[in-house]
Amino acid sequence: MSRREFLKIVGISTAVTTVAMAGCDSKKNPVTGDLSARGEVPTDRMTYRTNPGNGDRVSLLGYGCMRWPTLPAPGGDGNVIDQEAVNALVDYALEHGVTYFDTAPVYTQGWSEKSTGMALKRHPRERFQIATKLSNFSNRTRENSIAMYRQSFVDLQVDYIDYYLLHAIGNGGIETFRARYVDNGMIDFLRQEREAGRIRNLGFSFHGTKEVFDEVLGMHDQVHWDFVQIQLNYVDWRHASAGNVDAEYLYAELEKKQIPAIIMEPLLGGRLSNLPDHLVTRLKQRRPESSVASWAFRFAGSFPGVLTVLSGMTYLEHLQDNLRTYSPLEPLTDDDKQFLYDTADLMMQYPTIPCNDCQYCMPCPYGIDIPAILLHYNKCVNEGNLVTSSRDEHYRQARRAFLVGYDRSVPRLRQASHCVGCGQCVLHCPQSIDIPRELHRIDRYVEQLKQETL
Repeated sequence: MSRREFLKIVGISTAVTTVAMAGCDSKKNPVTGDLSARGEVPTDRMTYRTNPGNGDRVSLLGYGCMRWPTLPAPGGDGNVIDQEAVNALVDYALEHGVTYFDTAPVYTQGWSEKSTGMALKRHPRERFQIATKLSNFSNRTRENSIAMYRQSFVDLQVDYIDYYLLHAIGNGGIETFRARYVDNGMIDFLRQEREAGRIRNLGFSFHGTKEVFDEVLGMHDQVHWDFVQIQLNYVDWRHASAGNVDAEYLYAELEKKQIPAIIMEPLLGGRLSNLPDHLVTRLKQRRPESSVASWAFRFAGSFPGVLTVLSGMTYLEHLQDNLRTYSPLEPLTDDDKQFLYDTADLMMQYPTIPCNDCQYCMPCPYGIDIPAILLHYNKCVNEGNLVTSSRDEHYRQARRAFLVGYDRSVPRLRQASHCVGCGQCVLHCPQSIDIPRELHRIDRYVEQLKQETL
């Protein structure tokens, strides 16, 4: 598709742009809820961190470009990015002190880099830092990897990339890492690109086991990692999902080597802003004026070795709430941190599936909307609408809430009943979820509810 055709598609609606920029109804917003901080959003109080390697002044709030607002495609075969909404969000972020924008070739159905580049090109290059990734998941050849790397420059419309990452290290274990980056010579190629100035900082993003992390980080003397992107939040600090290592360990190892940390998933895919009611009440009693999300962002930003904290902000209301949190940051006290550790312990009593809605499992070859199914299940767990016995006094209400909500959230042809267990999605899941097993379990639960007679 040409740039002209892309512009024609992504700029087709100002109505949706207005909706995106206005945000959701504050009482229904999945991130800020009805607890958003009130008042003006400061334009000159952003907290900044300095990259010790090159002196970059980086905003503590980084813009994750995985979840740009989208519109239905004209052909009815998916969604396309709403470029007008993206432009407005980028403009607002820059005006309020955000400097760091993180994207990847695979984000937003492959259009994120192009859309992000178009929005940022309208501003002076020195006002922002761009981060993107080598997402060579399926085709690991040197030729394809170099082609993907060079295409990023074209799509982003830049002469250099500030922060370049090897994408999602850990998926598939150490052998997969070697095949993607070592055996094909890509690490050596990227080091040469850094020496030439086309990459200013070279690092990697990580989801996986301690063994893989230790081996890749152990290459520091050879490669010199300028930064590392890790998943860190007050649940993963000590309760990382199966197959991943706790954030407490990851951060400590980076601190030992004085490598700056970039933080992803501070909200654990939105789950730390969509807590069960009793946990929302717990946070509200402690800090009435703050949103639920702000606790997670304050936690991630309170560690001095953190360079920036990424947030995928689809709506203006998300952006404003996070700007208030970091303009300026009020670091957590030790007592605050313990309060959140205790909150995490309470949260772990709820059997949610650790889906972060990253969309890496998509598209499913059988058309299943995997994230929507898992997120609906988690929502019902958090709201108490997951019951197993018709003797439960709330059974009738919970049964209806689950089934009606399921049909509204996921079209019938995209529901879990159509999973054939091919396992393709498992290979791409950074949280190491056995997705077919979870889909089959949810489908059995749905069939059980449907067959119950009341």
